[in-house]
Amino acid sequence: MSSSSGTTVNQSNQSAWGPCRGRHARKGNWSSFNIAAMVVSFVLFWPLGLVVLFWIMAGRNVRDLPAAIKAKWHEFSGGSYNFAERSGNTVFNDFQQTQYDRINEIKHEIKTRSERFKEFKMDAKRRADQEEFNNFMASSPGSADR
Repeated sequence: MSSSSGTTVNQSNQSAWGPCRGRHARKGNWSSFNIAAMVVSFVLFWPLGLVVLFWIMAGRNVRDLPAAIKAKWHEFSGGSYNFAERSGNTVFNDFQQTQYDRINEIKHEIKTRSERFKEFKMDAKRRADQEEFNNFMASSPGSADR
């Protein structure tokens, strides 16, 4: 019985400072892939390593960095994307750009919903753990003395 309470207490404490922190307490996305990418980027070119380091510290995945750079470059240059196969028809090119923009909006919505669902699951697990702990404390023979 005592191992059950210890596990429950540790799980509840880990949500405050462990890898399952809430969105507001993030201090980086330190996955093994991100660390390896940062080390390689420092070895290749140290300013690139700094960019990757700050990107990870912002809580983002290194795999998202190329797309973000491309989007910022597109925003900075003010031009449209140069698609591999341009048709020469401006109406079709506008339609194609509209479809790409729509797809990007859907991707963003899916990512947002995924993050909200992860937060919901963490909250549900926290509530279940708290209920289990409360039941244990209520049924514990020495709980009335404390």
